Amino acid sequence: MSSAAEQEAVEAVEDGMRGGGAAAPVRPVAGQPNGQPVHRAAALTGGQVGGVRAGPGTVAPPVWPGSAHPLGARYRAGPDGVAGTNFALWAPGAEAVELCLFDAAGAETRCALTELTHEIWHGFVPGVRPGQRYGFRVHGRWDPWTGARHNPAKLLLDPYARAVDGDFTLPPEVYGHVRDWPQQYIADTVRDDRDSAPYVPKGVVVHDDDDWSDDVRPKTPWADSVIYELHVRGFTMRHPGVPEELRGTYAGLAHPAAVGHLVDLGVTAVELLPVHHFAHEDHLLRRGLRNYWGYNSIGYFAPHAAYSSSGTAGQQVGEFKRMVRALHAAGIEVILDVVYNHTAEAGELGPTLSLRGIDNRGYYRLQSDQRRYADYTGCGNTLHAGRPHVLRLITDSLRYWVTEMGVDGFRFDLAAALARSMHDVDMLSPFLAVIAQDPVLRRVKLIAEPWDVGSGGYQVGSFPPLWTEWNDRYRDAVRDFWRGALPDVRDLGYRLSGSSDLYAWGGRRPYASVNFVTAHDGFTLRDLVSYERKHNEANGEDNRDGTHDNRSWNCGAEGETDDGRIRALRRRQLRNLVTTLLLSTGVPMLVAGDEFGRTQGGNNNAYCQDNPTGWVDWSLPAEPGWRELHALTRRLLRLRRAHPVLRRRAFFSGRQQGADGLRDLAWFTPEGREMTERDWYAPAAALGMYLSGRDIPGRDEQGRQVTDDSFLALLHAGDRPLGWELPGAPWAATYEVVVDTAREEQAVAPGLRYRGGTRITVAARSVLLLRVVD
Repeated sequence: MSSAAEQEAVEAVEDGMRGGGAAAPVRPVAGQPNGQPVHRAAALTGGQVGGVRAGPGTVAPPVWPGSAHPLGARYRAGPDGVAGTNFALWAPGAEAVELCLFDAAGAETRCALTELTHEIWHGFVPGVRPGQRYGFRVHGRWDPWTGARHNPAKLLLDPYARAVDGDFTLPPEVYGHVRDWPQQYIADTVRDDRDSAPYVPKGVVVHDDDDWSDDVRPKTPWADSVIYELHVRGFTMRHPGVPEELRGTYAGLAHPAAVGHLVDLGVTAVELLPVHHFAHEDHLLRRGLRNYWGYNSIGYFAPHAAYSSSGTAGQQVGEFKRMVRALHAAGIEVILDVVYNHTAEAGELGPTLSLRGIDNRGYYRLQSDQRRYADYTGCGNTLHAGRPHVLRLITDSLRYWVTEMGVDGFRFDLAAALARSMHDVDMLSPFLAVIAQDPVLRRVKLIAEPWDVGSGGYQVGSFPPLWTEWNDRYRDAVRDFWRGALPDVRDLGYRLSGSSDLYAWGGRRPYASVNFVTAHDGFTLRDLVSYERKHNEANGEDNRDGTHDNRSWNCGAEGETDDGRIRALRRRQLRNLVTTLLLSTGVPMLVAGDEFGRTQGGNNNAYCQDNPTGWVDWSLPAEPGWRELHALTRRLLRLRRAHPVLRRRAFFSGRQQGADGLRDLAWFTPEGREMTERDWYAPAAALGMYLSGRDIPGRDEQGRQVTDDSFLALLHAGDRPLGWELPGAPWAATYEVVVDTAREEQAVAPGLRYRGGTRITVAARSVLLLRVVD
């Protein structure tokens, strides 16, 4: 249809909504008597407002004025010590707000919140106790052309709900507009008056009475941290040591069998894929799939109910807290992957679940055509984090998870979207400024995914002090080196030594770089060396989804093979990648199951694979080849923990530290000489890195100078063995082999020693780590 014809049709609908003529293409809506069209007048009234409307057989409770603070539903003692719950909702554009209470049978009682203080509607309902299910109906203008999308027929989830009971199934009734309107280009302008309450989850009143006095946070320094990214459900679903009834739950992750693996491996923190309550997208439900990863949040205070083994009427809150306590007791911090950049309500054709119906213009970034959303996330909408009450929602949520749920930090999905001011990413934005001054949030771990999908959204290296960042420059350089795609070793040198080119400014430290080779998004480590093309057919999108830029190498065959030489080469490449990651300066991040060869069959976008494709396979650690990879990962993590030279708190200087000419960091060619400027630009597939433990900046807790062993790491990505002359005096008189990735099995102490100046042979595609003995 031409733009002129579309505009004419839109104007016709708009005229009809204003009651301007019978020619408007407005369809009768379910629930409208005599087939009457929905006019704006209906949007303004939306049924009975004021007073109380009770369901059949129910008695409406009184509503006292209550308080505008705090927001949400808070159980407490009211006037004269009467127990009840205070409800408060920020809805600045509303003309009326109804609190809707639901009994066990689903019967609804509506109570008008008549008190309005600073755009917050509030009331205290005596007798309402923890476990009560509730939602809101917000009355106001229906005018999508100006961004107003109020619809009191839609039950809305409280943005501050501490628990959510039920699941989003997304039938037509939960859409504020007529989803199946035949002319889809104007469907979002036609209001749907069918009641959504039977089809949507409800908030649950929760009593917060935990002071965490018995919990001891690990408080692991950033430089000592090792992050392990995992999915609560996927990590435990196939774990034989976790009781079947606990698999896939918070309690399952808290089980000694699950915690024991983390402790034995040697990680210091788990980074949980989203656990905020989330919804499944309509296009997945139509294909019989579900959102598995959870990057579709709708409840920023509520732990996702489906991960609870104990119930969803508030029990999920206590179960989550017990999980955090169990991990803390084992010395493991809990970091949440949080999605504040967008919500599950998607674009203008998405469902009306919460914020859209409360105040669409107040919560979301809209385009100049206010029917449309500004989408910097690729998910249909973007929260407007520059607005005070949106910023308050985000920071209230963050503080809640720290102070009342016990978590230790956050990884912010598409953090650049949160840092946008009017349009551009701004490192002085309100979001970053508020975080920097907040007495709670500035003391926890803050990790940015430093990009979004909008113009100028790639911001790696740009976030201010206090923040660390996922460093995809590290990922790409290491992948390219080991597949033989780097033209020289300049970029690799920066990544191995802490990425000073990105982070050595403004007081930032090497641990500002979260180093990773794989993450939940993309190939697993095993698939990285087994596939050159994505294989996402099971996602139902004709393999169009997922990135094409995998920087992978299949070692000679696509997918699984019986060729013993290819299988051995793949395992060696895995050892090279893990060893490189754990010897690099910065904070390493591993992905659950990579330590023993988990595969997704070449699927590089398993966001909807809630099945064995997305779950960790716990049979692998017992298999030859994968058992050895697991053992090597454990050994490298113990080596890292034992040697502060591998966990530096300050960048290398590269300058001579004494009269003997030693540097804290030196680079060597296979000829045994220090690299010159020309060497950095020359084609090369090998790099020697010398880490001096003699002059480590900083002191220990008792003020003593920190010293350590010195190490020489030889990285060789070529396909033929390479002769390498080991640096002699003053660098070392003798070297001892610590790790040799050319070996399938690693002895605890290989015991091989070489004199400085000796010419040795480094195997093709391998890492040789040597410790300076004298």
